[in-house]
Amino acid sequence: MKASEIRKMSAEELDAKLLELKDELFKLRFQQAINQLENPTRISAVKKDIARILTVQRDIELHGTDA
Repeated sequence: MKASEIRKMSAEELDAKLLELKDELFKLRFQQAINQLENPTRISAVKKDIARILTVQRDIELHGTDA
């Protein structure tokens, strides 16, 4: 997911996507713990998506929606 796609989302969509990604990360970590994870690089991709969303949310908090 690109930052430009994230910036186009509303605050409610960002919150929903953040919860979805955190749930996916939990499931991926669980799969990794029981050695059933097929694509280990997916964990880092999900972490980066979470960080992008949190960064955009913080940017909106500091500068408003017009930034």
